[in-house]
Amino acid sequence: MSKKDKNTNVEDPNIEDQTSTTAEAGVEEQEVVKSPEEQMQDQLVAEKDKFMRLFAEFENYKKRTTKERIELFKTASKDVVVAMLPVLDDFERALSHIEDDKEAEELRKGVLLIYNKLVNTLEQKGLSKLEVRQGDVFNADIHEAITQIPAPSEDLKGKIIDVVEHGYKLGDKIIRFPKVVIGQ
Repeated sequence: MSKKDKNTNVEDPNIEDQTSTTAEAGVEEQEVVKSPEEQMQDQLVAEKDKFMRLFAEFENYKKRTTKERIELFKTASKDVVVAMLPVLDDFERALSHIEDDKEAEELRKGVLLIYNKLVNTLEQKGLSKLEVRQGDVFNADIHEAITQIPAPSEDLKGKIIDVVEHGYKLGDKIIRFPKVVIGQ
């Protein structure tokens, strides 16, 4: 064999490594390169996902604004009702003082008639009185303590001794907390 033949028959390990590397690179290129149909399919999936997210966000927006609108209608007259609460308190005070005077029976009937009409009108608008009685347990979430006094008995400690001002709700929302005196 000639020298030339020996060189051609001898396998060079570097040549084999280059061939296998080139073959692997070709496989990777084939995986990365997608057909136009596959690219369009991927774009379609991405656009569908984007659309569904946007649609869900819009639905949530509609629900939220509808809920806010309903809440606004329920409490639209809140300012007027809150402004009327001192008038309601004055009527209650007037009725309690008129009841003490036996000679003013006709005056009491007239004031009571106007008071009942005012209460009925406010109740039609969604106003309701928070029922608080002496001896109820004090709850800071629904009562406003204006002062504490020594409890007349052990069973009234931490409970309501007196209601100074009534509380009111408009719908489900408390618009004025009852002002109470609690025992300590």
